[in-house]
Amino acid sequence: MSPSALAILGYDPEEMIGRSAVEFVHSEDLENTRNEMRAARRGQVMRNFETRYVHKSGRAVTLTWMGVWSAPEEQHFFIGRDMTERLAAEERLRRAQRLEAIGQLTGGMAHDFNNLLGVIIGNLDVLLGLKKEDRDVIELAGEALDAASRGADLTRRLLAFARRQPLRPERIDVNKLVNDIAHLLRRTLGEQIEVTLELDAEVWPVVADPSQLEAAITNLATNARDAMPKGGRLIIVTGNRTLDSEYAAHHHEAVPGDYALIEVSDTGTGISPEVLGHIFEPFFTTKERDRGTGLGLSMVFGYIKQSGGHISVYSELGIGTTFRLYLPKSSDGSIVVPSSKPASLPRGHGELVLAVEDNAALRRILVRQLRDLGYRVAEAENAVTALGVLQQQKVDLLFTDVVMPGEFDGFDLAREARGRWPNMRILLTSGFPQAKLNGNRDETATIRVLSKPYRKEDLARALRQALDE
Repeated sequence: MSPSALAILGYDPEEMIGRSAVEFVHSEDLENTRNEMRAARRGQVMRNFETRYVHKSGRAVTLTWMGVWSAPEEQHFFIGRDMTERLAAEERLRRAQRLEAIGQLTGGMAHDFNNLLGVIIGNLDVLLGLKKEDRDVIELAGEALDAASRGADLTRRLLAFARRQPLRPERIDVNKLVNDIAHLLRRTLGEQIEVTLELDAEVWPVVADPSQLEAAITNLATNARDAMPKGGRLIIVTGNRTLDSEYAAHHHEAVPGDYALIEVSDTGTGISPEVLGHIFEPFFTTKERDRGTGLGLSMVFGYIKQSGGHISVYSELGIGTTFRLYLPKSSDGSIVVPSSKPASLPRGHGELVLAVEDNAALRRILVRQLRDLGYRVAEAENAVTALGVLQQQKVDLLFTDVVMPGEFDGFDLAREARGRWPNMRILLTSGFPQAKLNGNRDETATIRVLSKPYRKEDLARALRQALDE
């Protein structure tokens, strides 16, 4: 077993040597794996196939195998590669392509249907003008007009998703717009929902349709209310973000650049991974019948994309959901950002950082960034494993995700580490904003939090600040 067994399956090579491979192959793929290997040996030709293996944590890991016949050795060698990151990237691309295809189809249908509704509404208006004294005609035509108007509203929402709605863009003061909409939300969401604002005083202006942006925030807030039937917190955060090419490579809908960020978070029930991949599709809804059209989030998605922006969502079941709306920074020169030569990144001096992240793809990227910044790195996929590392090595800084599977999360790990090793520095990270995390913390409230997604320079500064304080 090569050392990569630890990175791919979570086992030290010594833990696997002497055990049957049957213990590690996913039970549903075992027979196919046997058949493929037998066929490769008998035919003495190269074969490629995929097999799921079981990670130490219990999750499935897809490996692609290549069987190579070696004439000098007169035997087959099978070489496996971890396909988890590639499959995830392919799924993200398929999702983006699916939304694009649905948008094109929906936009064409909505446009044609709007033309039909125009004919219907126009003729009904003429009929009402001709039969002003006929009460039956007025009543029947009026009901038909109401139905046609509701149909027109549906097509407007479909056109919003397809990015074909007419927009009236203007320069927007993001904080003023959010402040104004927050006053309305506090009245409409009910007393059980606490609305909190965290507004960056230096947020960049944007050029967008203000009424559509207000509608987008209201839609997200309404969904948040429905996810908090017993009450909770709605947090709206503004700020500036620069999305780089590395971020865009992992988010096919994103374009690198400077953006003003509007973050809408709730403390509700969260969204399951199965549902998360469909939430922006038109007419997809998890609400009861007659409680929604399933067009709300698709409208938000279409509006943001039509405005040249980007939207992302982060959710954990039982914890809540965060939507992030990125709108391009206005280039009208209203706010001048001093241009200067970028300062060099704060670097490490060989300190040992323990990186705790349950997402394997994110952990690999993080480890690479930490080493590039001059740190030594230990890694763990959960809090329990991290405690084992801390007991064996003298760690200078614990860098841990907050939300992790299992009963022991990042806050618990930070509390335990602070109690046992008071001199060790701690830095938390989460997809949720710090404003929301502060509502769920106690003695860990003084620990720094780096919000996901972060750029390499954000990570570099946060690490040095945590180590030097």
